[in-house]
Amino acid sequence: MKVLRLVLAIIVVSLSSYGLITDTSEVIIPYILLFLGTMLFVTGIIEFKKRKPTAITLMLASGFSFFVTIYTLIS
Repeated sequence: MKVLRLVLAIIVVSLSSYGLITDTSEVIIPYILLFLGTMLFVTGIIEFKKRKPTAITLMLASGFSFFVTIYTLIS
């Protein structure tokens, strides 16, 4: 799980950097949010064993990120 979180973090940073360098942020933002939501979800699963309030907060942030991604892709 920790390797998955690291890979997702690298993908998010890479996409964000690419969007800033090429000035195509409006096209890439839904994909960044999708990977960010997935990363938050995986982190929430990892933290659920240690600290439950932190895990619940991460799950809520992940749900919000997924909602924004779907809303952005639809409109």
